[in-house]
Amino acid sequence: MLWLWGLHDQTWQPRSVAIALKNLLLSGKMASNVEAPERWYLALLGFAEHFRTSSPPKIRLCVHCLQAVFQFKPPQRIEARTHLQLGSVLYHHTKNSELARSHLEKAWFISQQVPQFEDVKFEAASILSELFCQQNLVDSAKPLLRKAIQISQQTPYWHCRLLFQLAQLHTLEKDLVSACDLLGVGAEYARVVGSEYTRALFLLSKGMLLLMERKLGEVHPLLTLCGTIVENWQGNPIQKESLRVFFLVLQVTHYLDAGQVKSVKPCLKQLQQCIQTISTLHDDEILPSNPADLFHWLPKEHMCVLVYLVTVMHSMQAGYLEKAQKYTDKALMQLEKLKMLDCSPILSTFQVILLEHIIMCRLVTGHKATALQEISQVCQLCQQSPRLFTNHAAQLHTLLGLYCISVNCMDNAEAQFTTALRLTTHQELWTYIVTNLASVYIREGNRHQELYSLLERINPDHNFPVSSHCLRAAAFYIRGLLSFFQGRYNEAKRFLRETLKMSNAEDLNRLTACSLVLLGHIFYVLGNHRESNNMVVPAMQLASKIPDMSVQLWSSALLKDLNKALGNNMDAHEAAQMHQNFSQQLLQDHIAACSLPEHNLISWTDGPPPVQIQAQNGPTTSLASLL
Repeated sequence: MLWLWGLHDQTWQPRSVAIALKNLLLSGKMASNVEAPERWYLALLGFAEHFRTSSPPKIRLCVHCLQAVFQFKPPQRIEARTHLQLGSVLYHHTKNSELARSHLEKAWFISQQVPQFEDVKFEAASILSELFCQQNLVDSAKPLLRKAIQISQQTPYWHCRLLFQLAQLHTLEKDLVSACDLLGVGAEYARVVGSEYTRALFLLSKGMLLLMERKLGEVHPLLTLCGTIVENWQGNPIQKESLRVFFLVLQVTHYLDAGQVKSVKPCLKQLQQCIQTISTLHDDEILPSNPADLFHWLPKEHMCVLVYLVTVMHSMQAGYLEKAQKYTDKALMQLEKLKMLDCSPILSTFQVILLEHIIMCRLVTGHKATALQEISQVCQLCQQSPRLFTNHAAQLHTLLGLYCISVNCMDNAEAQFTTALRLTTHQELWTYIVTNLASVYIREGNRHQELYSLLERINPDHNFPVSSHCLRAAAFYIRGLLSFFQGRYNEAKRFLRETLKMSNAEDLNRLTACSLVLLGHIFYVLGNHRESNNMVVPAMQLASKIPDMSVQLWSSALLKDLNKALGNNMDAHEAAQMHQNFSQQLLQDHIAACSLPEHNLISWTDGPPPVQIQAQNGPTTSLASLL
């Protein structure tokens, strides 16, 4: 909260302040009839501010100073402002939400009776609606915000801020249609009051929600308009660059959602250059002349973490896993520093998404034990925030399902994926889960009815449920894998060549490696050793570059048998040694992971994450073939 008047001297000692306060109150009562009320009010407010900003803050004394204002029977303007200040302090610094609510309601009621008192009036409405949401009284928050929006049209800053706030509330309720409507209203209002900057913020926010709704037909023209507005706007350099970051983040995530890893590279490069530009700019403390421009999308430090995050997402999809791990480490280090000073919920969201991606990297690179500990870390973060758990429960169970596959616990994998499907409404995630569940059924070999039911819903040849290039390529691979296990090799080759064509088009390296090694296995079974070698050698090279431990294990086993068949005994011995090394690494990691108490998370399929995880005596699973 902004304190309009603050008088405090940091050199005073607390005991001196307390004595002076007592004397001031006594003299204030005696002189209140002959002196202007602002004097004692300013003094009390100064003391309150001193206590609030002390280290550590002395909130109880701050509240006492503010409560003392009412002893002087102040005029309405001071009474309303003091109720607002008390409500804000209690809301932000104590757990006494009922008393905070009482003061904020009084501030809102009294301020409506005072002419030209917009700041107090609308700040009271804004904080009170936040408090209502915290108390799960959303039906009280919405009409309050609507009324404040209705009467704030002559106050551009507050009108825009309240529109953003109500749109955010609808978004949290997953009412994206209402949120988009409000953002559209805000964009038009900003245009009318001459704020192209805030108009762009409203439109970009609407574009973000349209992407969430998968309304791609509406997204493209909106982003085109936003791009024009951003480039034409001439104003504060940091604000301009932050608009460009917002715009480019939407473009990059749009490409990544579509699985277009190669096509996104120019946008991603622009985004990385843009954040470097912002980091060299100094904050301009000159306030904009238009009050509707008094907004920031995100602090610079938060934008840096966000750019790291989308870079990790790109590296993960492309199969550059070492690069993904490097950027994740940088982002998590910066997040830890920020969280020591900032309790913004978005930081925890960034942290969870980063961990989700690095966990997938660990599973691919053969670090299951580390992945499991990081899954437990996500559980702990979700325990601290019910909203975070609601938004990430499906992803958490999906990660556990992937872990279960990696340690050959197929029944648990099925249970985890089934739970994740029940919890998600996101089409891309649903398709990703179904694809992995189909791979579980293929490995089990006796789930034909369930498998064919799933494959009908992710048929890449027609009516594929999402527009993701990457997921459609993966669906072709799953079809090829099934045909291989069923001995239908020509059909398997058709599906895998389709996967290769799609994965090569967008640099999906891991899918390319998996398809090459499976094709190599098919040619080996068919006795075409030369063609098999032509597939397995590049598969091994690509898997080493990623690095993908399971594909390296598979490739080295094939190379051993191929070189034996071709009479290359030296190469066969070298491949056998590689296979032995990979097997040992995976076995040690397998034992380490299954020995961890966190391994028991594979049995959790209902409710919030378990608070305590009991240790077990030893691994209960065996390292079966990863083929």
